[in-house]
Amino acid sequence: MTKERIILGIDPGTTIMGFGLIRVINKKMEFVQLNELQLSKYDNHYQKLKLIFERTIELIETHHPDEIAIEAPFFGKNVQSMLKLGRAQGVAMAAGLSRDIPITEYEPKKIKMAITGNGNASKEQVAKMLQQLLGLKELPKNLDSTDGLAAAVCHFFNSGKIVAGKSYTGWDAFVKQNEERVKK
Repeated sequence: MTKERIILGIDPGTTIMGFGLIRVINKKMEFVQLNELQLSKYDNHYQKLKLIFERTIELIETHHPDEIAIEAPFFGKNVQSMLKLGRAQGVAMAAGLSRDIPITEYEPKKIKMAITGNGNASKEQVAKMLQQLLGLKELPKNLDSTDGLAAAVCHFFNSGKIVAGKSYTGWDAFVKQNEERVKK
């Protein structure tokens, strides 16, 4: 019996949101799509968040992913950038959770390690390795889409293993794992 599942990988951002999809048939992965949502032309942060939500829902309704892998925000020095990135990630997660799709977060270093064997690999190194693994003919100009694809491939490689990242199967699971964030 053939077992098939679709994994949507997302690299959240408020300038560019990258995403990639892979299909897993039995234990073999194949490339489906990678692309990006360009948000730099919009000045309004809330408009960007709305577009991230809508595009994620559109991807879900088109491809019916069984799981979503999302890159966790990395810690930087600019608090405002971190806040915006966290909101972008949260909106993408909310879209998946609204459709009851399990979500797993992966730290950027974990994704790089899964793809290249080096947690400090460059975006270019990750993209080249994905090109080899999935037989991609050419790489996109912006590598945000390959970062999204890398999250999906990382999730495939970590399937069945205990994952260090957080995983949510719905709103109830999210609330239970984040009780300190709930306002009472």
